[in-house]
Amino acid sequence: MSSPALTQPPGAPCTICDYLDTPLEYDRERNGWRFTGKLTQRYEIPGLWFSPEELYALLVSHHLLNELQPGLLRRYIDPVKDKIEDVLRKHGGAAPDIARRVRILQMAARPTDLQRFRRFASTLLERKRVRVLYHGRERDQTTERVISPQRLVYYRSNWYLDAWCHLRRGLRSFSLDRLHLVEVRDDPAREIGDSRLDKHFATAYGIFAGKPDSTAVLRFTPSATRWVADEQWHPAQQGKILKDGGFELRIPYSDLTELIMDILKYGPDVKVLRPKKLRDAVAARLSGAAAQYRK
Repeated sequence: MSSPALTQPPGAPCTICDYLDTPLEYDRERNGWRFTGKLTQRYEIPGLWFSPEELYALLVSHHLLNELQPGLLRRYIDPVKDKIEDVLRKHGGAAPDIARRVRILQMAARPTDLQRFRRFASTLLERKRVRVLYHGRERDQTTERVISPQRLVYYRSNWYLDAWCHLRRGLRSFSLDRLHLVEVRDDPAREIGDSRLDKHFATAYGIFAGKPDSTAVLRFTPSATRWVADEQWHPAQQGKILKDGGFELRIPYSDLTELIMDILKYGPDVKVLRPKKLRDAVAARLSGAAAQYRK
C-alpha cells in the first residue's frame, strides 16, 4: 500500500502513525508506506482533527459531565478519553491531570442512583410513558402516576424531570431522587412543544414554575450591590443601580418558596419592598430565625 500523499524520505517521522496510532510502516524498497495490521483488520482514519487546546477542552468537558453524574457515560467515553490522552502525550503535551486541576463543588446535592438516572434518561429519549411512584417531601405522601417525560433538568446541583402528569392533567417537575419507575408503557409519551414547556417552566422564578402572577421588588444595600448586580436570578429580571449605590431588583414569580430562600441568604443587606405578601413572609421567617437565639 503506497500513497503519494504519504511518501516521504526514510527516517522521517510519520505524523499519522504517531498521532493516530495508525498501523503503517515505511517500506524503503517501494519508497512508500504499507499496512502492518492483520488482513482481516479494518482501520479507518478519523475524520475530525483537533488542536491540543481543543483536546484539553474535550477532556475537561468529560470531567465536568462525570462530576455532575458520576459513571453515567463512563463506559462509552473512557475509550475515547484514553485515545485523546495518548495523542496529547505523543504530541508533546503534558499528561492530563484534570481531576486535580479542575474541581466542581456542589452545594446541597442529593445523590441520584445511577441506574435510576439511566432508566429515566432512556424512557425520555425513547419517548415512552412511564408509571411511577412519587414521594413528595412537602406532604410526605406517595402517589402512583403515569407521566410523559419531557426534559431532564440539572438545577442547583440536583436533577429534576419535567413531565406531563396524566393524573393531574398538567405539567409538573419531579425531583428525580423521589421517583421510582414501576413500568415502561407501550403507549408513546404525550408531546409538549418547546414553547409551551419554556412558557411554563422558565417564565416564573426557580424550579417552582408556572405562570408568574407577581413581581418581587427587592432593594439591596450598596455593600451587596457589587455582587447581586452581576447575578442572574431570572432571565426576565430587571435591575438598576440607585443613586445611593444600592440596587433594585424586580423578579417575576409564582411561588414564594424558593424566592424566600434566596432573599434570606442576603440577611440585613436586602429589603422586600413589595408585594406585601412576600414582605410579610420574609419578615416572619426572619423573626422565627431570631427567636432561635433569644434566651
